[in-house]
Amino acid sequence: MTLRSSDAVPGAVRLVLASASPARLSVLRGAGVEPIVRVSGVDEDALTAALGPSVTSETVVTELARAKAAAVAETFADSTDDLVIVGCDSMLAIGGELHGKPHSVEVARERWQSMAGNSGELLTGHAVLRVTDGVVVAQAAAHSTTVVHFATPSSVDLEAYLDSGEPLAVAGAFTLDGLGGWFVDRIEGDPSSVIGIGLPLVRTLLTRVGTSLAALWDGTAS
Repeated sequence: MTLRSSDAVPGAVRLVLASASPARLSVLRGAGVEPIVRVSGVDEDALTAALGPSVTSETVVTELARAKAAAVAETFADSTDDLVIVGCDSMLAIGGELHGKPHSVEVARERWQSMAGNSGELLTGHAVLRVTDGVVVAQAAAHSTTVVHFATPSSVDLEAYLDSGEPLAVAGAFTLDGLGGWFVDRIEGDPSSVIGIGLPLVRTLLTRVGTSLAALWDGTAS
């Protein structure tokens, strides 16, 4: 049985994913939700800089998630639907530094030199906004932390991984659900959060904004 978002079901709540991440989309689809996808366009570097040098890592990822959800909420100002907008942001804390997407092979290689054989904390901020008739009526935000223990890939395997392009556009220069999964020995925490959207935490935040999984699924079986 497949569950999907529906315009036609009275009382149904539609989930909006404020992210272009195919991994987050895959997690939601696997959990029975076909979300509306709308990218925020938030300048992550500028927002992080504006938070100041003394801000905690947990605050950085949470505020980025909140900003993404809020930016997308503005695009639904004329909507008459009952919506929940979910924003997420992930970064890897390792060696006392917070790392987002490396964007280049050189940076990704440097990251892996510090990650190999070590462990880091994958922090994912989550923000859920409830929007009714175009107005934000409730919101909740929090972060999850999962410890990731990395293997030490051979130089041949690491270069092949870098050449694949996968680690360049993902937080921490690795994935759990893709090629990078070969180099993760184990994790301590929620696997879905490492992939990019923590289902247990999102479930909790949905409750805080006055909705539920049942509302997302209501009448959408096909």
